[in-house]
Formats: sequence, C-alpha cells, structure tokens
Amino acid sequence: MDLTAFAAEVGTDDPVTIAGLGTRDGAVAGVRCVSAPSGIEWIQADEMTVSCGAGTPVDELSAALAEVGQRTVLPAGGTVGGALAVGRSGIRRLGDGAVRDVLLQTHYVGADGVVVKAGGPTVKNVSGFDVCRLLVGSQGTIGFLGDVILRTRPIAPHSAWFTAATDDPMAVFAAVHRPVAVLWDGISVHVLLEGHHLDVAEQATRTGLVASDGPPTLPGGRHAVRPADVLAVTSGLRPGAFVAELGMGIVRADADAIPPTPVDPGVAAISRRVKEGFDPTGRLNPGRTA
Repeated sequence: MDLTAFAAEVGTDDPVTIAGLGTRDGAVAGVRCVSAPSGIEWIQADEMTVSCGAGTPVDELSAALAEVGQRTVLPAGGTVGGALAVGRSGIRRLGDGAVRDVLLQTHYVGADGVVVKAGGPTVKNVSGFDVCRLLVGSQGTIGFLGDVILRTRPIAPHSAWFTAATDDPMAVFAAVHRPVAVLWDGISVHVLLEGHHLDVAEQATRTGLVASDGPPTLPGGRHAVRPADVLAVTSGLRPGAFVAELGMGIVRADADAIPPTPVDPGVAAISRRVKEGFDPTGRLNPGRTA
C-alpha cells in the first residue's frame, strides 16, 4: 500500500493526531487530525494472514474474512488501527490471546514523517526489536499505523454461550476445557465454548451449564487488576453491577467503582523514555499516554 500521501499529511513539524471512526479514544481535541488509509489489500487464507490499511473498519474486515471461514481477534467496531493503537482485547481474550499478538507487520509513519517498516509477514522472518508490540497499545504516541498484516483465526464450527448460578465461579472456571471466555457478575458465571457441537454439549452437561442468549451487558468502566485478585476486588461490589473476566484480571464496572492501580515509577520512566526516543518533541497525539 502506498503511504506517500499519508506520510506527507502527517508531516514533520506541528502537533498532529489521528482518528478512525471515533468509537474508541478518538482524536486529541484542538490538534490537526489525519486518518490512515483503508481497504483490504489481500487475504491469504492458507497462511491465515490478511493485509489491509489501518483505517479499515474492523467490521468490514470481519465480513471479508468470514467469506473464507476466518476471523480477526480484534474487538468489533472502529478501525483496525484504532483497535491496535488502544490495544484492549475483548472478552474473548482467554481463548484468543492478546491483541498485541495479532500484528505481524506494519508500515507506520514516525514523528519525522518517514514511513518505517516493523515486523514481518511471518514470525520466522522477524528479527531485531519487536517494534510491533510497542506500537500496539501505544495510543499512537510513537507512530501512526498506515498498513498492517494481521494473523487470522478459523471460525469455530460451533460457538455457544452458557450460564449457571453459582457462588463459586472458580470451580466452573477450573472445570471447563479451553473456554473462550468466562465471565462472573457476582450472581452467575457466563461461559463461551467453541468447537465441535458434541464436545461443547458434553462440557456444558458435565459442568452444569445451561444455554443462554449471550454474554451479560458490560458496564462502561474497565479496570485492570491482578487475575488472582479478581474475586477479592469484586467482593465489595454489588452483584450484577460488574462483570469480571476470570483468568484475565479485567473488571467491567463504573469508572469509580475500583480505585486505580498506581503505576510503578520505574515502569512509567521506561515508558517515557521509549516515547521520547520515538517522538522527541511530543508531536504525535500530544497529551495522550499509553
């Protein structure tokens, strides 16, 4: 994909921000805004990879991949670049893995307006620093994604949500085999199972799960805690007012429901030095922190 025009639009001097469909964090207010190229370049179903512009809507990409029996692990909505820049996995992370693992290669525009390649189309071709993982979750503060090559996954032959009322969600978590998601709302456990329909049915029967229409409604706030602390953290919350991702350490609850975890000063210093190394003048998405 030719990124010459995109790089020229990013430029080299003034502060600049980037926006997709506005479904995630959006552009920095009061700053000149650019958008990444969109469109699917190719799908290599046999290699389970896809190449597209970072401005491509995730839902458009998902529809194209579904035609060849594959899917992306990016959360629905917004653009591909936005999902990668924010770096937040959806509720399927337990089964799908982290968003940071999906990006194989990208051409991005740095703070100096130059197009840079990071990664490679296959894992075995990658050498040197893993810049792709730095870019995922960086909030666009070290570079603006232009085009990307992503891993894909096969669509499971059968997928179904189940639920069970329980006061011991970890017992269910331990009993199910390779669940895609296990959610806990203080009243019931909600489990997403995928695979052969007979295997899924056997697991549900063995663990006392009953079929449901889907996952519970997720509250707006998102809190990251240690996975081992999920039950302790949610014990003081009203049942039904939160949804916790067991095994992942993510609790969906009102923004002020859980005190924020302080950032280790050493980690903050490393993050600051990395950002300054890529963008010394702080012109990319100014004021935003990864």
